[in-house]
Amino acid sequence: MAQHFLLSAESRTLSLKEIYKGGEEKAYDTFKRLRWASTQGEPVCPKCGCLDHYEIPTRRKFKCAACGAQFSVTSGSIFASRKLSFTDLLAAICLFVNGSKGMSSVQFSRDLDVQYKTAFVLSHKLREALSAETKDEILEGEVEIDGAFFGGTVRPTNRVEDRKDRRTKEHQSDRRRVVIALRERAGRTLTFIRHREAEGVEIARARMLAGSKLFADEANHWDALEADYASTRINHSESYSDGHGKHTNMVESYFSRLRRMVVGQHHHVSHKYLYQYANHAAWLEDHRRRSNGGNAFAILGGALNHPVSRIWAGYWQRGS
Repeated sequence: MAQHFLLSAESRTLSLKEIYKGGEEKAYDTFKRLRWASTQGEPVCPKCGCLDHYEIPTRRKFKCAACGAQFSVTSGSIFASRKLSFTDLLAAICLFVNGSKGMSSVQFSRDLDVQYKTAFVLSHKLREALSAETKDEILEGEVEIDGAFFGGTVRPTNRVEDRKDRRTKEHQSDRRRVVIALRERAGRTLTFIRHREAEGVEIARARMLAGSKLFADEANHWDALEADYASTRINHSESYSDGHGKHTNMVESYFSRLRRMVVGQHHHVSHKYLYQYANHAAWLEDHRRRSNGGNAFAILGGALNHPVSRIWAGYWQRGS
């Protein structure tokens, strides 16, 4: 029997030992190489795009010869105003991608020896950066669609005479949300947070190319898509797969990862930020066959070329 990829040496191309052994200079060179990949690590002014610059080595900064602006390798990126060293940031990204079901902010803070607030915001900044990969993605070919509810669990009261029927709308939480996922077979996974699964009909029409083939379960709101796409339906009350590709197992695999992330790692996820965790799980699922080094450098490159986060910059100072 062939060895699973995650158990092979090819899946382990980056380690914390290697990062800290390389030291701060090597980590800094990695940041430069990924920030300015088109110039092989040569600094480019983020304001005017000029290549001519003066180096300020004592501060690890550069001064543009054209406009005079001072900038660093993290200026204008999601890491702007960072306080962690380059070694610690690279180690944080390594830990972030090593967690196949995510990593709680408490564990993240302990492993990095930083405050919980630092770990929480840093992990959300990384999630924001990785979600940019699929911002304008349009799916084609064979696409599976489904939805799953998360959060908003109402616990029954202690005494049986005080309990309410939690199936009725007035006794349900307003924090319950549905994650709608569209997954292209051999492609990417797109996630959306809504109140009702039926809202996925318009999402599918907006994010699927004409001529694509749709795979869905027996829920009747997906009937509306049969006029737009060649559709294959599977009735889960009878079977999960009828063979010959008639299933929604790939999108269900994504939901399995997300549930284990929410229940097993984070334990509580706010409905306000559920979209971040949904995107994170989708990214992990899409890149599960890529080495941890490849994933780490992909996130780092994306984060260095992502603008300053307007959600997470100064998050705690704003009182969250």
